[in-house]
Amino acid sequence: MKRSKLVKHLNSFGCKIQREGRRHTVFMNGDGTRKSAMPRHTEIKSNLVLKICKDLGISAPEER
Repeated sequence: MKRSKLVKHLNSFGCKIQREGRRHTVFMNGDGTRKSAMPRHTEIKSNLVLKICKDLGISAPEER
């Protein structure tokens, strides 16, 4: 999945960027109770997409 599509999916569930690192972006869910790191690759593997969504407590995108 393209990173830009995943970012749009996370934003649609109210997830916001907590901080930007050199190699990862850390997202926090809308409640501020959960967070997950996303690498800065243009293409993110489907199993990592599932893990990020599970960590944030949101549903996975249909197109992976």
